[in-house]
Amino acid sequence: MTTKATKSTSGAPVYDQPTGLTNPPIDELLDRVSSKYALVIFAAKRARQINDYYNQIGMGMREYVGPLVDPGMHEKPLSVALREIHGDLLIHNEGE
Repeated sequence: MTTKATKSTSGAPVYDQPTGLTNPPIDELLDRVSSKYALVIFAAKRARQINDYYNQIGMGMREYVGPLVDPGMHEKPLSVALREIHGDLLIHNEGE
């Protein structure tokens, strides 16, 4: 992943805040689940639901819930799922 550097008024480079797997920070996401493995499963299941939601729109079905945060343009379902988890919009029940 690359970030664009811009110059500040003092001349020092200023980097844009990275997004994706580095934002939200993994450490903050791990506070919401019991282990990193639980985080992976939880995020992957939610990303699949988001992906299925977009696929079913064309068929006129409404079985899945769409993104609970405003997805950015070209943002992948996993990044959206991680932002939902970070925003405490989803509740994780161990073993489900």
